[in-house]
Amino acid sequence: MKVVVQIDALEPLVARALVVAGASNANARIIARVVAAAERDGCHSHGVLRMPGFVTALRSGWLNGRATPSVRETAAGTISVDAGNGFAQVALEAGRGRLMEMARQNGIAAMAIHNGHHFAALWPDVEPFAEAGFVAIGCVSSRRRIAPWGAKRKVFGTNPMAFACPRAGRPPFVWDQASSVMSQGEMLIAQREGRRLPQGVGIDAQGQPTTSPEAILGAGAFLPFGTHKGSAVAAMVEILAAAVGGAEFGFEDRSAGNPGATTSRSGQFLLLIDPSRFAGPQFAERLELLFAELADAGVDRLPGDRRLEARRRAGRDGIEVEKADYDRLVDLAGASAGSKP
Repeated sequence: MKVVVQIDALEPLVARALVVAGASNANARIIARVVAAAERDGCHSHGVLRMPGFVTALRSGWLNGRATPSVRETAAGTISVDAGNGFAQVALEAGRGRLMEMARQNGIAAMAIHNGHHFAALWPDVEPFAEAGFVAIGCVSSRRRIAPWGAKRKVFGTNPMAFACPRAGRPPFVWDQASSVMSQGEMLIAQREGRRLPQGVGIDAQGQPTTSPEAILGAGAFLPFGTHKGSAVAAMVEILAAAVGGAEFGFEDRSAGNPGATTSRSGQFLLLIDPSRFAGPQFAERLELLFAELADAGVDRLPGDRRLEARRRAGRDGIEVEKADYDRLVDLAGASAGSKP
């Protein structure tokens, strides 16, 4: 069963739940935008479903919801941000403006965030850069969940990556994907609904294939997409998001020893490119030539199209949220029953 809510009602409710759990008002508003955007765009695995995890991490003291990030320029085109054991999105916001200035000045710029917690969708981090005219690439490390191809135990995080590219007169081209066959959020939904998983998604504690989300999320491990190729991509993300910025590797995560530590203290890497410094005005033309060729070849849906359609639908009809998730959010926010739609 679902309830329908408008985004201008959902965001404040999410922010209130985070503040009640210990986050500052300013930090809570940043995370609320990300959570509400995921629900608006049909990405339910990374929306309100994640709120109990955020709240538990805040209440336990594992995540500092009042942290003030420290931004340091390390070269003409590089920024290092210490998230202060707070939200990674807050750290990104602290360095966003200067990162874009550097990319406009130099044609390219990069940011590395460490000591932060990223527990949401990644595309909201990169899409605004594309809306401002940049090509953006981002990736995030996390606690170990993936067994590298050929291994019997987990080493890498699900290590998501995202890409965003501006388009003339159209919404940006954006994709966001995990390095695993299935994201953690999708697996949590399958577990909640009592569904078995497809073959090839994960292994159990003995390293044997399983279709049980409980076995994989417990002592088992996720498998990388594309077998050895996905494993290589997961390693790349681990290097960029953790090693480059001085963050913890997934296998160094210490959350298991901290009750309530549902999020990962991890790293994030972002790269901005100003395409006008390379191909100039030809960039937009060349890009549309590529998309036209894809359409002519029979591609009827680009990555992100489904999300954009959900966004249009939500703007017209409101956001559909699972009733159980929404009721839990209302409880976390300490809101009255009259707050429910």
